[in-house]
Amino acid sequence: MNSTLTPIAAALAAALAAGTAQAADFKAGEWDIALGGIVNAYYTHTSCSGSQAVGGVALATKGLGCGGTDGRTVIGNGLLPNALTTTAKTRQEGLDISATLMIGAAVATGDAISNNSNVDVRQGFLTFGNADMGSVKLGRDYGLFGASAILGDMTLLGAGAPVSATQRNRVTLGHIGSGYTYLGTYGQLAYTLPTSGGFSATVALMSPVDAGSNHIGRNEPQLQALATAKFDGGKVWLGVKHQKFEGTGGAASFTMSGAEIGASVALGPIGLAANLQSGKGLGVLTDGDSGDRKQTNVLLQATWQATAKAKLGLNWGESRLKDGVASDLRSNSNVTAGLYYGLTKSVTLVGELSRTTSKPVSGDQARMNGVALGGIVFF
Repeated sequence: MNSTLTPIAAALAAALAAGTAQAADFKAGEWDIALGGIVNAYYTHTSCSGSQAVGGVALATKGLGCGGTDGRTVIGNGLLPNALTTTAKTRQEGLDISATLMIGAAVATGDAISNNSNVDVRQGFLTFGNADMGSVKLGRDYGLFGASAILGDMTLLGAGAPVSATQRNRVTLGHIGSGYTYLGTYGQLAYTLPTSGGFSATVALMSPVDAGSNHIGRNEPQLQALATAKFDGGKVWLGVKHQKFEGTGGAASFTMSGAEIGASVALGPIGLAANLQSGKGLGVLTDGDSGDRKQTNVLLQATWQATAKAKLGLNWGESRLKDGVASDLRSNSNVTAGLYYGLTKSVTLVGELSRTTSKPVSGDQARMNGVALGGIVFF
């Protein structure tokens, strides 16, 4: 694709993976310093209807989707926060060394007097290595499982499911909880193999996380791994994650384990992508938040580069759980249609329409209709 959206998407992938996008570069002694970031805001409106008796993380209900009402208007962030990212790089004794720090903040608050003090620090890590040995990462960064799905999701530049309960003082959800589980941010020790012929692979030990108040990650680290093979016009990937949760207060222990497979391809102006996650204890939004239930997440997407500046897209995703009692959440699904217009090489204007549906194990469903209009800048 030869549009202005392509470098923006590439820059975003670089920013999420290891630092800055279209950054300002300068020297500080033997260090190369890059400073860049993201600022975005969207007018969103949601309207909710149908059953409100769906339990769990039911995104389309009034309580979550519309902030406790039949409808809600928010002017806030989309799927990405506002963020300032600094990366320092140097080469010493044959090793490439870097350090990255990302600090984020939200646009919307619940009132007009409180300080917007929800500082969102997603990245703070160092790396060292070279082309022969690969690289080692130490610190806080995004997870591997789900990274390919969210980076390929067109709503990353927009809002996707504009769930009011999360957008106020944070972000919207894109297809998180309705197509994939959030990739998360973890303290981690990761090793990336040397890249060869378009193949890359990373394995990481993550600081174990808790799942609610009755399940803790204590003795063993979480394990994640991701392998990617690139080919002319596309790529395929395979990921895994695993962690034991120890039950407290009489709750039973369980093990989270999952696998992921996906692919994306560009056929001239047409882009196609698919991602499948399956496992036990993956959680709707985050690790283990639905207990030890079996779960399948699927995301399908098609985009069309209509002009040099305008991209049209349609995607659908679903997160589906097995078992549970009648009122428990069975599934969240979301379909989003979007227009992404590259006003300049740094500014993208976005318009999206979406419908999110939440279904219980038995009974009627809840529905949330959403609209999002706004823009995002990378610098």
